[in-house]
Amino acid sequence: MKKYFSYFVFPPTVSTLFARDFTSLALRLILGPIMVVAGYSKLNLSNNDLTGFDKFLADPSVTSWFGNTEWGLGLPFPDLLAFMAGWTEFLGGWLLLVGLLTRLISLPLIVTMLIAIFTVHLESGWFAITPTNPSTSPALIFSWLNIPGADMSLENSVATKERLDYIKEIIADTGYENYLTEKGSVAILNNGIEFAFTYFVMLLVLFANGAGRFTSLDYWLFERKAKVQKQNVSVLD
Repeated sequence: MKKYFSYFVFPPTVSTLFARDFTSLALRLILGPIMVVAGYSKLNLSNNDLTGFDKFLADPSVTSWFGNTEWGLGLPFPDLLAFMAGWTEFLGGWLLLVGLLTRLISLPLIVTMLIAIFTVHLESGWFAITPTNPSTSPALIFSWLNIPGADMSLENSVATKERLDYIKEIIADTGYENYLTEKGSVAILNNGIEFAFTYFVMLLVLFANGAGRFTSLDYWLFERKAKVQKQNVSVLD
């Protein structure tokens, strides 16, 4: 029993390396497409009415959202920031997918997630989608610990459930309930920091662990090459 316990607490080095490789690959495959599409949606790349350099600029609607102080983010230099955010996510997502310059590109993506957290999502709290059942909401644990705001979150779940039930009644009254819900159930978006913070943590792990071996260009272009050179030097010595 002690042997098996020690294995999981202090796993062999080889097993640890393979676990790290799998973790890095999984994170890259999850984050890569998300970042690519997030960046693509901020740029003019899909606008066939534009030509030349204009296709590489940020979408005007995104720029307006970045800069508007009334209904947008109210950021300075919105054209520049939207352009940088779009290309950081678009190119960064592709680099994550192939595992190239992973640690390097993780840094600006981490900054992008932090900006999204503090300028877009923070005022909406934690949840991306509002829980509607207090007994299954993660806020229940914080309520047990008397963490401020937890009880308010649980009360919000009850209020949200009432509104969601009313929405479902309206949908049922249309006579098209099956059609309207066949692709998924109705939910209420809260737009909290949950997703952005999760991506932030995943990027931190990639920054710490790198892209992993065997499945990344970082390994084949840099890490493996460095090991071969080190072995050659050892042989010569």
